Amino acid sequence: MSKEKSAIWKAMPLATAVLMAIQKRQGVLLDDELVKILSMEFGDVSKTEINQILMELEIRGIVHVSYITKSKRRIELIRDNMVYMAVGED
Repeated sequence: MSKEKSAIWKAMPLATAVLMAIQKRQGVLLDDELVKILSMEFGDVSKTEINQILMELEIRGIVHVSYITKSKRRIELIRDNMVYMAVGED
């Protein structure tokens, strides 16, 4: 974030904004769409911050991130009836 923007606190945490953006898109969102949405809300958000939030949400079992192509990721909200196996669990 820029120095001017970092001095102002946001009322909503970044993780909450990510979840709200995914929910508004019926539970599925591409990473470039997420960057556009977050940049409108928070200004300049780094890819490192977004990756950290996505990793935390994936570890907590809230979202699932998968690669569509080498540079595009699909972010999906995990619902109650969905199960994803970790590597080596099959």
